[in-house]
This record gives sequence, C-alpha cells and structure tokens, in this order.
Amino acid sequence: MKLSAILGTLIGLAIVIGLVMMSGAADIGRAILAAGWGIVAVIALHVPQMVCSGQAWRAVVLSPANPSPADFLGLRLIREGVNALLPVAQIGGEFVGARLMALKGVPLSAAGASVTVDLTLEMLSQVAFTLLGLGLLLADLQNMQVLRWTLAGALGALGILGLFILSQRFGLFALLERGLLRLAERQNWKGLKDVAGLHRDIVALYRSPRRLCLGAGFHFLSWLLGGLEVMAALHVVGVPVGLRESLIVESLGQAFRALGFAVPGALGIQEGGLVLVCALLGVDQQAAIELSLLKRVREVVLGVPGLLAWQWIEGRHLAGKAKAIPQNDVSPEKAA
Repeated sequence: MKLSAILGTLIGLAIVIGLVMMSGAADIGRAILAAGWGIVAVIALHVPQMVCSGQAWRAVVLSPANPSPADFLGLRLIREGVNALLPVAQIGGEFVGARLMALKGVPLSAAGASVTVDLTLEMLSQVAFTLLGLGLLLADLQNMQVLRWTLAGALGALGILGLFILSQRFGLFALLERGLLRLAERQNWKGLKDVAGLHRDIVALYRSPRRLCLGAGFHFLSWLLGGLEVMAALHVVGVPVGLRESLIVESLGQAFRALGFAVPGALGIQEGGLVLVCALLGVDQQAAIELSLLKRVREVVLGVPGLLAWQWIEGRHLAGKAKAIPQNDVSPEKAA
C-alpha cells in the first residue's frame, strides 16, 4: 500500500471521527439504530442505480462477447466495492472491472476502452446533475456564506472532471497504451500486450453517438435515483425532506465526493461536503453526518459481497489455469 494512500485514509478517518464527535456521537448512534429496517430500504434503493450504471457501461462495449445485463450488475457491484472499501484512489474499481470483462471473453483493449468511456460519460452526466442541483439551490438561496463554500467546492469538482475529459482529447490514453506496451516488452508480461488498440477503441466509441447518448442517459437516470436514496435516508433518521432538497443534497454532495477522488472512499470529504450542503437547506449537522454514515453502511453491505465475488472469480480463473497446466505438460510417452 502506498504511503499516500495510508496518509489519506488516516486523515480522512480523523476528519470523520472528529465530525461525529462534534455532532454528538451518542445521538447519532441512537438515530441510526432507531432507523432499524429503514436502513434496508436505503440499501435497496441503491440497487436500481447500479442497474442503470451497469446498462450505461454495457452500452459502450464494442465486442461480440458483450456480457449480459446481470453480468454488468455484478461487475458494477465489484467496481463500487473496490472504489469504496479498498485503500485506492476512486478509480481502482475501473481497472478491476476491465480485467474481469477480459476474463469473460471481451478483448482487453475493448474492455479498457469501455471502462474509460463509461467513466467519462458518468462524469459528464454528473456535471449535468451538479448543474441541476445548483439551479434548484439558486432558485431559493438563503445562507450566502455557506453558499460561497458550496459553490467553490462544486466548481472545483467540475474543474477536475473537465480536465479528465480534456486529457483524452490530447491523447492521454495513447501515451498510456504505449507505456504499457513498452513495460510488457521489457518485463515479458504477455497479458499486457492485449491492451494494444486501447486508444483506437476509445476513438471508435466516441464516433458512435447512439452509444454515447444511451450511456449518458442511463448514468443521468442513476444520479436522479440517488435523490430518492437521500430522501429515504434522511426520512429514516427523522428529517423528512422533499425531492427538490434531496436532489440538491445528492448532486452537490457527489460533487464534493468527486473533489476527493484521490482519497480512498473520499473519507472526510464526503462528510464535510454533506454538512455544508445540508446547512444550506436548514438540515442540521447531526442529520448530515447520519446521512453520510448511512451511505457508508450501504457501501459496506453492498461492497463486501462485491469484493468476495471478485476474489471468487479470480480464484476460479487461477484454478482453471492450474488444471490446464498438467494436461499441457503430459508428454506423448507418458500418455502412452
């Protein structure tokens, strides 16, 4: 594990613990325990979001061996589990997803291209979702001081998203492809040679407007469904809000989370962002922390099975390779 990841995780945990203590740890604990079966509803409401996100990903796969919608739901579960629970930047799940697609028969270049374009479309749709949230917020603003901080955070997140998108226009992935191929040649890693054609496949996807529109549409629907999850989460802790407020909290809260993309799980960033956004709507700090913790509970409940499924798939793959080796090593004399 890199030192930066360890430091980021420790600092994030310290921020989360500090905010929980400042907001009243005992009261927060009682509120979450009192939610009871309502937590199950909050978790269940995230499943339709994953279905939509999986379909968005499936729309941009240029391969005859395109896995089924159920496969993509499983891949999305694994992808989110890696990003939320492992000490990696919030794109580690995309690398795992590309590898697992390759194990299902999709060429690695096509798998890598689909993950890259899918992530880009997810970011573009998030820009639209963030702008929607800002529009809903500005329609009835009150606290100008907190608003300035919120706008600064949202604009910073939009800037990061924009830089990632523009970097592809200037051949970022062509450079990445060449570097990986040189590394494969020096180290004699045959698997990495399959990445040849990554940039070509990405360009081909960007020339397919139907696929791009379909993917972006599914992602935007997924973001909108996130508003329902926020509404349910605040309701189960005793803070009923309407759809407008829920969409504002989810859109701007996700923008802050994107701002902390380099921090594992956006620890501390998500919590601080939700406190700021909720303050604009008259939702107190304690409820904002409870909302964030319910999101964390959902990440653990759905993420752990995703990580276990990933290890099971990798284990089956290694077992299959191990069985194949003795068969290939049997000489004609031994076979006779």
